[in-house]
Amino acid sequence: MKILNIHGYKGSAKNSAYEALTALGHEAASPELDYDMLLPDETLEILLREAGECGAEMLVGSSLGGFYAAVMSVRLGLPAVLVNPCLMPFLHLPRLGYVGEIRPFIKLFGELADIDSEKISVIVGDSDEVIDTHDMTRNLLKNSRFEVVPNGRHSGSTLPLESFLRRFWTRL
Repeated sequence: MKILNIHGYKGSAKNSAYEALTALGHEAASPELDYDMLLPDETLEILLREAGECGAEMLVGSSLGGFYAAVMSVRLGLPAVLVNPCLMPFLHLPRLGYVGEIRPFIKLFGELADIDSEKISVIVGDSDEVIDTHDMTRNLLKNSRFEVVPNGRHSGSTLPLESFLRRFWTRL
């Protein structure tokens, strides 16, 4: 399957999700993004173009990448896996040192009202030290594909991504 993997803020294109996807034999495009150098709309434009160029059939996003994957799922109708998603970047990014404009994130957040929760699967760590709004994500989606990992932290390397992704394919 062709998948667009979107890393998180200050993350790496070759993150834990990318490693899990390639270990499972998927064709994963994973662009390197400097979120501090791009406006949110520019980032989304790059990601939408990348999804088209790689023929993405699915999206995987970690943290801030989960926010973009969720918005793209709304726009493109593609299924998405969100790893410790930061669905409220306007709240969390300033805490992490982001000094860019946050208003565009609020506008994009509004698009999540149209999310098809049947196309979304989420895995979060119950000890996530970065994102403290996973309850809001669970309430937004209201689906059974929301997995909480005991002792899991924000880093995808603390989560059983390979087994979660393997189970995800059986639900498509």
